Amino acid sequence: MKEIFEILEQNARATPEEISTMVDKPVSEVKKRIRQAEKDGTILKYKAIINWPRLEREDIWALIEVRITPQRGVGYDAIAERIYQFPEVYSAYLVSGTYDLSILVRGKNMQEISSFVAEKLAPLEQVQSVVTHFLLKRYKEYGEAFHVPKETNRRLPITP
Repeated sequence: MKEIFEILEQNARATPEEISTMVDKPVSEVKKRIRQAEKDGTILKYKAIINWPRLEREDIWALIEVRITPQRGVGYDAIAERIYQFPEVYSAYLVSGTYDLSILVRGKNMQEISSFVAEKLAPLEQVQSVVTHFLLKRYKEYGEAFHVPKETNRRLPITP
């Protein structure tokens, strides 16, 4: 029944009736699968992707690479959990390479993100170092492209 979840992943607003037609299963079975998936944590959340600049809201996003010391017996999980509990953290991933965790944070301005790094993240005992990359522009998120109209040339033509 993976098809149900693939459909919902692409369109969380698809109705059980629409999904049942697409997967050729009874509506009652589709509803049952969805309810069970919501209950057991297979479906974690339904989410809208908002193009905030169109609503004149410009939050600042940063991708932060974190090098940490794993703890005996729990590895990276305990410190990762502590970090992702901060409300500023939107996503957290264990990654390969130079750093151990990659976290995505959101703030109202650069100072708010800088304060998060300096006052909450960097002081954690297991954190060895951090590198912060401020995101300058979103082109695509969760498979959806942000279609931003191209700016027109605002320069005045030179007249002889």
